[in-house]
Amino acid sequence: MAARLVERDRQLETLRELLGSAGRGRGCVAVISGVVAGGKTSLLEGFTQEAITAGALVLEAAGSRAERYLPFGILRRILDAAAPHAPDVHAYALSLLDQVLSGTADGDSAMDAGMAVLPHLSTALLQIARDRTVVIAVDDVHHGDDVSLAFLLCLARRVRQAGVLIVLTAAVRLRPAQLAFHAELQRQPNCTSLRLPLLTAEGSARVLAEHFSPAAAQRLAAQCQETTGGNPLLVGALIEDGLRARETSEPFQRLAPAETFERAVMDCLYRGDPELLAVARAVAVLGDSGSARLLSQVADLHVKATEQALRDLGGCGLVRGAAFRDPAARDAVLEALPPAALSALHQRAARLLHQEGAAALDVARHLLAARRTAEEWAIPVLQEAAEYALVGDEHQLALQCGELAVSSCPEGPRHAALNSRLVSIVWRSSPAAAESHLRRLARELADGLLTDRDLVQTVSCLVWMGEARRAGEAVRHLQTSGGEAVAAGRRPVYDPGTLAAARAWLSMISPPLGDTDTEQVAQTTLLGARAADATPYDMPDNAHVQAADAMRTALRGTQHAEATVAETTRVLQRYPLGDRTLQPLVFALLALVYAGRPDLALAWCERLLGECSARNAPTWEAALSAVRAEISLRQGDLPGAAAQARHAMSLISPQSWGVGVALPLATLVEAETHMGNHEDARTLLEKPVPEAMFDTLLGLHYLRARGRSHLATGRYHAALRDFLNCGELMQSWQVDAAELVPWRLDAAEAWLALGKPARAKEYTDQQRRRETGTEGSRTRGLLLLAAARTGTDLSARLKRLTEAVETLEEGGSRLHLALALGELGGGYRALGDFNRARMLVRKAWHVAKSCGAEPLCRQYMPGHGDGEVPVPAGPASGEAEQPKEVEVLSEAEARVALLAARGHTNREIATKLYVTISTVEQHLTRIYRKLKVKRRRDLPDRLSDVCLPGVA
Repeated sequence: MAARLVERDRQLETLRELLGSAGRGRGCVAVISGVVAGGKTSLLEGFTQEAITAGALVLEAAGSRAERYLPFGILRRILDAAAPHAPDVHAYALSLLDQVLSGTADGDSAMDAGMAVLPHLSTALLQIARDRTVVIAVDDVHHGDDVSLAFLLCLARRVRQAGVLIVLTAAVRLRPAQLAFHAELQRQPNCTSLRLPLLTAEGSARVLAEHFSPAAAQRLAAQCQETTGGNPLLVGALIEDGLRARETSEPFQRLAPAETFERAVMDCLYRGDPELLAVARAVAVLGDSGSARLLSQVADLHVKATEQALRDLGGCGLVRGAAFRDPAARDAVLEALPPAALSALHQRAARLLHQEGAAALDVARHLLAARRTAEEWAIPVLQEAAEYALVGDEHQLALQCGELAVSSCPEGPRHAALNSRLVSIVWRSSPAAAESHLRRLARELADGLLTDRDLVQTVSCLVWMGEARRAGEAVRHLQTSGGEAVAAGRRPVYDPGTLAAARAWLSMISPPLGDTDTEQVAQTTLLGARAADATPYDMPDNAHVQAADAMRTALRGTQHAEATVAETTRVLQRYPLGDRTLQPLVFALLALVYAGRPDLALAWCERLLGECSARNAPTWEAALSAVRAEISLRQGDLPGAAAQARHAMSLISPQSWGVGVALPLATLVEAETHMGNHEDARTLLEKPVPEAMFDTLLGLHYLRARGRSHLATGRYHAALRDFLNCGELMQSWQVDAAELVPWRLDAAEAWLALGKPARAKEYTDQQRRRETGTEGSRTRGLLLLAAARTGTDLSARLKRLTEAVETLEEGGSRLHLALALGELGGGYRALGDFNRARMLVRKAWHVAKSCGAEPLCRQYMPGHGDGEVPVPAGPASGEAEQPKEVEVLSEAEARVALLAARGHTNREIATKLYVTISTVEQHLTRIYRKLKVKRRRDLPDRLSDVCLPGVA
């Protein structure tokens, strides 16, 4: 069953009755009207086939928009159709038309000349109906020429007593010139009007049932009706697309509009009046945000014409309100538009929406779709839209707005500001993608076109990408030219405080750029600017200054730990995570790490990473994850450090990391080395890294990690070279802090491996002489461990190892705690105290296991090297026998006891269990009493003999 003949039974039956009446000599006229593509032509074709079958003579013609002004167009087609059946009538009619056309050549109009012969033509045509019923079928009569329409009126008046049925199809909405024709036609008593509605949902289901199972047809009917509005042409096209999709994909779930549907949409629009297509294009461009008035302005039509076209579009099932029913219809209209016309429509829509006060994002989408340089008024709109897009996590849209704003703005300070913001936007997802913009920004920096607000951020980005020297030269030049300007009585291009802040940041990240004279000038200028309030302290760029100050304080030694914590806390509390504050916040976290407070750094880092999870900013997450990995490494969580470092490196490309790759790569190499994955570490070290990385603080991490890998794999000379290289750089840069890199202790370990204990002792003594008595537990524990290794007296060695264990238990690295415990156990084994050796080595194994340090676990495996004989798992019953004299620990006490036995500090235990440090200390006091132990180091041995309630 054809889609366009469903639910047309009543109209078809009426036409049959009229045909029967004409067969009885009572001629009639039928006018079939309906929306565009509503099935008028299909109904006419179906009826004419029945008429031919019934023996009637059918004379067919059709109007055409292209031939609307061609005189006698429809009439000639009717006569040509009659020629085979009545050649004499055809010849007579043509002679009359020739006379009319000759009269037109003499100056008379075709209408005036034709009116005189129309009655004769009608009479001649009626002669054909003497012997048989004649059906004159004219499709799209609203496209007919005026003379042909006049002929049809003349004929309609004369068929009442003839065997003639005239069937016409017409549009619902007519041109003013056609209204008189239809009004006169409707006045005829033998005229019948037939209006074709769109299909109902039941009608669509009937059409679907011809191609799908009854159940599928019912399931798809509602969606089909929603997509097509019941337009028969669109229903048929949608079914055809569905049948094709069913052939290529399973299971078949819904009717998806495709090529056939899109062609049908354009057929509907091209069949209608030009206003219909113009308004459809405006609707497609504006989406669902257009009112009739706005649509009329975009389409360049009168409001009344636009409203009528909207009604027609709704009537034929294409739109609902002022939006297309289905996105596929809108896409079809947009794709059919010539690029130049589409661009012009989007530009016009953008301007009109802006004038009406529409949202910046709505205007910007049209500006972007226009794919042209934006006008002056649009640049601020694009800026605002980019910021709103970032808030809405539409990073790609923000990027496109920023790029269009930059490309549309002429060179100058405003262009530099736009370019700086664009670099920040690109930076969020891929710093490498910002390279071309950054090069241009560097030129604008050197030319003095950037604002004070953008200068430090630009310098920070240049350093990240390995352009620290270029940035330093630009800042140095601007400082010099600024001084000359002041001397000449002119205002400098940049505020001296801003330049000093940039210089301070540069020299902090890349100390070689902080030569003494220039650094003193920068610091003096910075202090002067602060005193004069030249640079307001609430500027986001000032986060760089404060973070740099905190880092310098941290690198002066752990005796300044309290000051470092205070300074970094101010930075972390004051500045929210953003494009301009990412790097200052990262270095503030590292300052906490270097100050010996990884626990505090961890809390802040987790908080900032939580903010990243709601933002589309891979670069932010990558940088913070790298810091998180370093914290885990220093706390002895090797698997966690490796996982965090790999995650950080996976978020952005290696090119996007720039010199910052040193931190996650170094952490990952060191973690893999300590876990015994030496092949993985070597593969990581083979990755190319920027040469400029070795002029930065973070490059020291990489040098040390490479040295540790060499040391673990027996390449002792290579390891020593890396450690000594670290020392040379740190001393020349005046950042010789063991919390940054304990290069002397590393070198001592390398010398010991080379069989040179005297040289090892020399470096250990150097580090001891630098000791101020206020070192953090990690640094002091490492020093004591190194001193014990280089000592020859066993009793002194045991004393230092005992002190190292106690120090590292207070908050140092658990990995080094495992080393100290193992070596202390070895010392007691040398004294013959095998019970104590066994206890200490067992604890070392527990701590190493909790760190994921497999080489240490193998080294301290119970029963190997500590005087212990491996013991079976337990009694045959599988139940542990608990000594009667030991009191049972509560569940809370058991959790604290296990964590303490694994080497966690009181602060770490409090953090993990969400209790206060005081509560942990109280639990430990009760635990010691119940287990009858005096020290923390005795817990592993004692816990192995008792049952712990509620703990797996």
